[in-house]
Amino acid sequence: MYPSGASEADRVVPHPRKIVVDKALCYVVREGRLLVFRHVDYSYEEVGIQVPAGTVRDGEDPADAALREAREETGLTGFRLVRKLGEVEYDGTPLRYEIQRRHVFHLELSGPAPERWPSQEDHDGQQEPTRFECFWIPLTAAHVLQAGQGALLGRLFD
Repeated sequence: MYPSGASEADRVVPHPRKIVVDKALCYVVREGRLLVFRHVDYSYEEVGIQVPAGTVRDGEDPADAALREAREETGLTGFRLVRKLGEVEYDGTPLRYEIQRRHVFHLELSGPAPERWPSQEDHDGQQEPTRFECFWIPLTAAHVLQAGQGALLGRLFD
């Protein structure tokens, strides 16, 4: 994501060639609510409300990536894979010239979790940490998810 002061030219990746990137996306559900977060250093208009998600590393199983991303972005442990809900493609243009192949998983969390808490992703020390505020929203309000992240929410009810 880009700071608020960046110009539109700074926000758009200039190369039109699109690559396919595998992503793991997590629907963590508890008592009819969905675990989401917002980026503390950016406005809702820039990045919206999101669910834990991230890039599947080379050689990594997408289910393992989902569990890793949930831990990294929330700071919580005790996630359990319920099932894979499916795959969906998302075109990230114009922010990124990539097609995201999203592997979407339903996860559960054992143990306690606060209603709202600060967290951060440290990126293995390769860049500055990304700060988040995590919280729960009713599944009925999950239509607010950014960038098509809610595309497979209906499968939670299958």
